[in-house]
Amino acid sequence: MPMHDDASRSVPLYYNDILPEGNAQRQPLVLCLDTSSSMADEPITMLNRALQEWVRELRADINLCNSVEVALITFGGQRVCTWKGTTMLADAADPDAFVAAHAFGAPHLQASGVTLMTDALRTAVRLVAARKAALRAAGHLYYRPQICLITDGQPTDAEGRQTDDWRQIVPMLTDQQEKKKFRLFAIGVGGISPHGEQVLRAIAPRYYARLQGFPFRQVLQMLSASAGTQDKGDGEEVYQKIFARFTTQRSAWNT
Repeated sequence: MPMHDDASRSVPLYYNDILPEGNAQRQPLVLCLDTSSSMADEPITMLNRALQEWVRELRADINLCNSVEVALITFGGQRVCTWKGTTMLADAADPDAFVAAHAFGAPHLQASGVTLMTDALRTAVRLVAARKAALRAAGHLYYRPQICLITDGQPTDAEGRQTDDWRQIVPMLTDQQEKKKFRLFAIGVGGISPHGEQVLRAIAPRYYARLQGFPFRQVLQMLSASAGTQDKGDGEEVYQKIFARFTTQRSAWNT
């Protein structure tokens, strides 16, 4: 009998609000995006363009548009924001933030302010937990959620000062990942520093990468490929191979 167990093999679910009816297999996916001032000008333009292209690709892929559900978290300005499609939510951990891929639309993002990465990760974890609780309460099952952090910087406090408060959440993130509560990808882009890379390695030891430039489209394509393997019940080595292919041969994703 299927169970609500994150460590189990892939299992079906559906969500009656905006997701397809029936036993559609659901894959919760949280994009956690840096929109601080370091992303201004060309990087944020490239990110917005990549998100719009990804939306079209999701809708064109029959398997993904009927399985993936997307929530978006941004950290920039002076706060962390959670989006339901193009709408910013008052409650950052609202489980209703998730939108089916076939209905998902990305907001137009702007870059400013500080890099509240630690708060954004806490929000992502709370959002995933709230979503799973809502699904369990409704009697639905789910695949292991995936969180993807994309940043070109390192954590700061609300005043823009570099901070080590991210170290406080590493034990929690490590425990949650080991217990298969979610899969966390941490991608450093642009001019991310060696210290920024250290942060990524600590929070996502299996799935971190420091990449040149701003290959947002390839990152999103990697997430699509990873999400697309869930219904096959593949082991963790498959996801590691997908990630290794992405980090070593980024041009292979540019198709």
